[in-house]
Parts: sequence; structure tokens; C-alpha cells
Amino acid sequence: MTSPERDFPVIAGIQRLTLIDYPGRIACTVFLAGCNFRCPFCQNAALLDGGLPEPIQPDIFLSFLKKRRGLLSGVCVSGGEPLLHPGLKNLLLSLKELGYAVKVDTNGSDPDRLKDLCREKLIDAVAMDIKAAPEKYPAATGTPGLAVSPVLESAAFLMEGRLPYEFRTTVVEELHDDGDFYAIGRWLAGARRYFLQEFEDRGGNLKPGLHACSPEKMKRYLNLLKQTIPAAQIRGQSFKGEQNVSCYQA
Repeated sequence: MTSPERDFPVIAGIQRLTLIDYPGRIACTVFLAGCNFRCPFCQNAALLDGGLPEPIQPDIFLSFLKKRRGLLSGVCVSGGEPLLHPGLKNLLLSLKELGYAVKVDTNGSDPDRLKDLCREKLIDAVAMDIKAAPEKYPAATGTPGLAVSPVLESAAFLMEGRLPYEFRTTVVEELHDDGDFYAIGRWLAGARRYFLQEFEDRGGNLKPGLHACSPEKMKRYLNLLKQTIPAAQIRGQSFKGEQNVSCYQA
């Protein structure tokens, strides 16, 4: 299952059961610490710097998964930004050895890593966060001077259709407007899956004082997207029941 010479990423927490993070599968979600973005609306701000006092040991996590084979069929690897970690490949190898399908959540900032892991068949599905219109990425990610070209490259790779994917945007009243969704619609025209998600203030966001958009505004943004992305949807209210991070307890 695992071997002493393998290095693994820092595991910050797990959600032991999710019906939404991996569409079509009963899964768990593992959260890896560390991120190269500082999105003001981030709901996992505690994971950004990777300085958690009690990370979960990989063997404990893998033992948990071994016991639940047959009950769970997938693992969603989230963060933070999973593709930052040199040890990510070792974690994915271990998940595949246990027979799990693997979905990775990414911000798309490392297209080379994304392509390599997909081509090695270590990833079965990808969810890529679309933060804003391309020209607004530095502000939306809290990363002045950010080069958006890697994000564009990752999106283009996914749209080749080599594996199942979805794009998703967390919509924030103070950060998004019609222009964002007009631009995103032209950038990702024809995408197979695209979701608008309501922002939720859970008290741990990186920047306080942000708000969700009204239902009317969400529908307007959706209509803008549907001009070029007919598959675009608003992710339903029923998805609010699951919390992002819950640390594993034996």
C-alpha cells in the first residue's frame, strides 16, 4: 500500500464522506496544506501556508481508505493547491493501488504537472477553479503580477476532453460583475461542465466582509455564460450541507 521511501504531501484534514465533491461517486475528500494563491474569498484560509500543528499521517489516512474499500469508490484531492506538492504523485499512486478513482481540485497554475499526472493515468477527473475574467486574475487571486498564461494553458488542456472535468466559479458580490462572465464565457466557450457556486461566509475566509450575490444576479450571470457555454449551471442549494474540512478522528 505504501512504502517507507515515499514522500507524501502534508495532509491537513479529510472529509470522510462526500456525495458532491466527486460527482457520480461516493467519496472522501483529502485536503492538502499550502497554496500559491491568496484569494480573498478562500474558505480554507487555514491551509494556505501549510503550517498546521497536527497534520494527519499518510499511513493513518491510507489505512482509513483501505477499510472503506467497497463503501467508497473515489477520493477527491483538494487543498490548498494539490499540484504544488512534490509528493503528490506518491499519494496518487497509493490511492490507485487501493483501487480508488481520483479527482483533483486545482487552480490551474501548473499545467505541466497537471498534464503529466493525467497522462500517467493517476488522475481520473479534474475540477478547476475559474477565479474571474483572465485580466482580473491578479486581483481575484490576491497575487499581484500573476501571469495568467499557465491558467489558460490548463483550461485549454482540460477542454481537449482527455478526461472528465468541470470548471467552477465561486461568485462574490464585491469581486465579480457582468464583464467577468461575458469574458469567461468567451474564454471557455463550449466547456462540457461549468458551475457557478454561491459564496458562503463561514467565518474563516481570508478577507472578511464579502457577500454572496443575489439570486437574480446569479441568474443573470448564468444567462451570460449560457450564450457560449450551454452546459453552465448554478450549483444547487442542497450542496451547502457539507463543510469543507473536518479533521480525521480514528
